[in-house]
Amino acid sequence: MHAELGWTWLRFAELGVDNLYDALALRGRGFVLEQGAFLDPDGLDRASRHLLGRDAAGRLLAYLRVVEPGQRCAEPSIGRVVTAPEVRGCGVGRALVAEGVARCAQAFPGCAIRIGAQAHLEAFYGGFGFRRVGANYVEDGIPHVEMVRSA
Repeated sequence: MHAELGWTWLRFAELGVDNLYDALALRGRGFVLEQGAFLDPDGLDRASRHLLGRDAAGRLLAYLRVVEPGQRCAEPSIGRVVTAPEVRGCGVGRALVAEGVARCAQAFPGCAIRIGAQAHLEAFYGGFGFRRVGANYVEDGIPHVEMVRSA
């Protein structure tokens, strides 16, 4: 099992340089280095809330962002879900998504939540109540599927 993480939920302007640097570094490890070159800063970070999970030593081990409703789609949209490679398979990803869903429900009561999930993770996100709402599509060379969790 994983160590308990301390969660921080911030708007972009509240992140500060250290949190922003750590988030971009973890995203770079999880997306750019592991999945191939693509432009990670996509213009949506400023219109998002950011969830950071740190261990007792202050290391950022888990991160996701929630794009505000109306920016990417009608619903709040969870994305850039990433855990540090060294804690994968230890429950950190489940804790991260559970915390993200809870924060969305609190920040956007009564709203559904959308996610563009990697297709191989459809069952994982299904465990949190997300359901497929369309055909597979390719994003940055990886098969994805749109999923929605009802309010």
